[in-house]
Amino acid sequence: MSAVDEYARCRPSARLRPYVAFYTGYRQRGLAPALHRGLPSPHLTLIFTIDDPLVVEAHPDPRQRPGSYDALIGGLHLGPALISHPGRQSGVQVALSPLGCRALLGLPAGELSCLDLPADAVLPSSAEIRERIGTARSWPERFAAVDRVLRRSVTGPGVAPALAYAWARLTRADVSVAAVAAEVGWSGRHLTDRFRAEFGLRPKEAARVARFDRARQALRPTARLADLAAACGYADQSHLVREFRALAGCTPSRLLADDFGFVQAMAQWAAHDEPYD
Repeated sequence: MSAVDEYARCRPSARLRPYVAFYTGYRQRGLAPALHRGLPSPHLTLIFTIDDPLVVEAHPDPRQRPGSYDALIGGLHLGPALISHPGRQSGVQVALSPLGCRALLGLPAGELSCLDLPADAVLPSSAEIRERIGTARSWPERFAAVDRVLRRSVTGPGVAPALAYAWARLTRADVSVAAVAAEVGWSGRHLTDRFRAEFGLRPKEAARVARFDRARQALRPTARLADLAAACGYADQSHLVREFRALAGCTPSRLLADDFGFVQAMAQWAAHDEPYD
């Protein structure tokens, strides 16, 4: 049997776009066993497996014991999770915005900070989602099934406007915490306290994770690290490498070698203005 290593991506429906960035589908079979890194991101991780469970060997919080999950929700974090890859895995991953956590899950993203939990602990419909994607015949059908169920879950209130504004400003631009605090009419300390309670990261940490995520998505085998560092706002190449070591647990070159298939998929998505939906 030949090896399978496939990825697909889709944007959510308009109803969910304030809360979900995109869906990613993956199916791998017949590959060499390995450890996969679950990296810091400005999105919460929501994964629904199709076949085998997801086995987390090490969580971002080292105090949390390894576990096996049919569906997993992971909060924002500052270090990698290590996921056992026995050579076969498949599922749908939802990039859940912390701005949508209250609306979809009924709690602030801060309550899930650095945690990995069974998804049904906060999303009762997770079993239904797994059942639907397990019987669907294609990635578009699976994404549509996830989307339909999640649309029904939008019941709670959203994030306070000042915090939503602060999140957007700090994760999309190089701006100081003091400047954003002044823009929303708060002190820097009050913004930091409210921001951390809502999202689970301090404002500077959120900006750091967002910058790392942009660099990770732009990383290619042909990229010059010095150019990548400059484009993503790092002081120099050494600064970029230090941040990869701190947040990914490895150098950029090591990450490329370990996750080459996913890097290729990201390059393909980046070549199109809009993923299919």
